[in-house]
Formats: sequence, C-alpha cells, structure tokens
Amino acid sequence: MLVASRPSLPRRLPPRVRGALIWCLALPYPAVMHAAMASGRQGFTALEILAIAAFTAVVFDLLRRRPLPALALLLAGWFIALNEMPNTEVGYLELLVTDLAVGFIAATRPPRVSITASVMALTTHTASAAVSVPGTIDLVIALAAVAVAAVWVAGSSVRERRVHAEELAAQATDQAVTAERLRIARELHDMVAHSIGVIAIQAGVGNRVIDTQPGEARNALAAIEATSRETLTGLRAMLVALRRSEAAPLTPAPGLADLDRLASTTLDAGVRVDLQYRGSRRPLPPDLDLSAFRIIQEAVTNVVRHANTPRCRVLVDYQDDALAIEITDDGPGHASPGTGYGITGMRERVSLLNGHFSAGPRPGGGFRVAARLPV
Repeated sequence: MLVASRPSLPRRLPPRVRGALIWCLALPYPAVMHAAMASGRQGFTALEILAIAAFTAVVFDLLRRRPLPALALLLAGWFIALNEMPNTEVGYLELLVTDLAVGFIAATRPPRVSITASVMALTTHTASAAVSVPGTIDLVIALAAVAVAAVWVAGSSVRERRVHAEELAAQATDQAVTAERLRIARELHDMVAHSIGVIAIQAGVGNRVIDTQPGEARNALAAIEATSRETLTGLRAMLVALRRSEAAPLTPAPGLADLDRLASTTLDAGVRVDLQYRGSRRPLPPDLDLSAFRIIQEAVTNVVRHANTPRCRVLVDYQDDALAIEITDDGPGHASPGTGYGITGMRERVSLLNGHFSAGPRPGGGFRVAARLPV
C-alpha cells in the first residue's frame, strides 16, 4: 500500500524571500511609531510597547544588511515619535536607540559608511531638538554631538581590533602553510635524494659487471629493489597523510635508531659509514630525533654522490643539554654549500630547533657537516 508523503517545507526561507519580508515589516516603522505615540499619550498598553519593541528589532536586524537605509527608517520613526510626544523620556530614548545603531554601524562597517551614519544621526537630533525643545537647543545639540562621537569612537575601536585580529590570523595561517610546505619539501628531498643516489650508484655497478660478474649484478639489483620498496612505502605514507589529515602514518618516523640501517644501505652504494657514539644514549624528542636522522642522511647522501671516497665518519654526541652530530669525509670532491637544497634543508631543520649548523670544506681536505641541537 502506497502512502502519500507530506511535502517537506524548507526549514529556512531563501535569502531573497527573507529580505523581502524584513523590508515589508521595516518600511511601516515610522507609521507604527506615530500610531503608538499618538495612542500612548495617556499611557502605553502592553500591546503598544510590544509593537514598538518588535518593529525596532526588525529595523535593527536590517542594519546588518543595509545599514544606511535602515538607520534612515530608525531616525525617521523616532523623529516622528518625539514630535508626537515631545518629552524628556522620549528624547533620551531616541538618543539611546539611534546612537546604539550608529555604534553598531561603526563596529561593522568601514569609516566612510559609519561617518555618514553619524552625520545622519546628529542632523536628526538637531532637528528634533529644534522642534521639541527650542529653548535649550544648544545644550541638546552639544549632548547629542558628544553621544554620537562617543559611540562612533567605541564602535570604530571594536572594528579596528577585529580587523587587526583577522589580519594576525591570516598572517599566522600563511606562516603555518609556508612552514608545512617547507617541511613536506624537506621530507621529500631527504627521502628521495638518498634513495635515488643509492639506486643510481647500484644501477651503475650492475651495468658494469652484468657480463663479467652476474652475482654482483644480482646483488646490485636486489639493493635497488629494497631501496625502491622502502622509498615507495615512505612516499605512500606521506601521500596518505596529505590526502587524509586524520590518517596516521603507515610507518613510524625514522630516528637515530635507524642509523645502522642507513649505514647498511650506504655500504651497498659503495661507501662505508663509521658510526661513533659519545655520551649516554637516551630517548630524544620526536622532532629532534627525526631532524638529526635526516641531517645525517642528507650529509651521507652528499658523500655518496659528491665526495668520491669509500668511507665517511658519523659522530653522534649525547651531551647534557644538546645533541651534537658531525659527518666528515676525506674525499677529494665535495658539494658546495651554495648548490642544491640539501644543505639549505639541513640548515632550516637546525634553525627550527634553535640550534647551530655549519658545513664546508675541511682544511686538510674533505668535507664536514656539523650541527648542535639543544635538547
């Protein structure tokens, strides 16, 4: 049995329909104020007070969309009300309501609009004083001018603070995006540069010995396969984390505990890494542990690619308040500190941790990379 479903009504009115309804309620505001004041000369009823409050709220709601037309309706309504019932209470109420509207406009709109609103309010106050209390017009105008100026200054201060906070938030967002972009660039460079360097050397070795030493060629291909799989795993983990910010990395971030694996991979590329430790080895903060490993990895990669030497030395010094690392070689070739992004990335990593970094040729030949990372 089919049951006819009841058509669902939209939970919220379309913006144009809602705007038209608000205008239909706001336009009669001066007439409503005239009728309420004319009827309330002997005392206001609850219905009259409710009508004044409701229609005033509608006009205030319109201030958010069309501030100057809405303020004109508000000023016209209270000007008519004060002329219909010229007493002190209505005058103070007019001053309060209209100046609140001016303060709201000053807090939400640029100075060009808020200054126009202030002039409109002060002109209306002057006209109201001239009609209702002509004997004390100078005092009333002075009071109105002070009130309008006070609410305009207060509203403008609120707007300036909000704009300044938005600018600071946008600047912080840009800095965070830039820092994250640089972090990803460093990770990709450190991950790919080392692996591609090892793969290139192993491929060259395999190509040279494939006819004369098939066993060595197979070892080179096995090293290429292992390095490629490891790099693909790391890249896949990074891409998953970038696509889904809530996703955890598929593998833990590398650290100094992985130096033996790095040395083994580098040995396959033809360079022996002599690891030396000083001090008491202890767990380190994750960001420092990762940065230390990446610095050593990049420095060793530069040795493999540029130093033209069969060995290098890596010193890891666990000091009381810092971790010091040093990578040296005795090769005739070296990477210039001004070329590529490797040394720039190392320097950025050290700078983010408030450490000290140096890289350059050694006096006796070879190259030296040193970093001191405060713990």
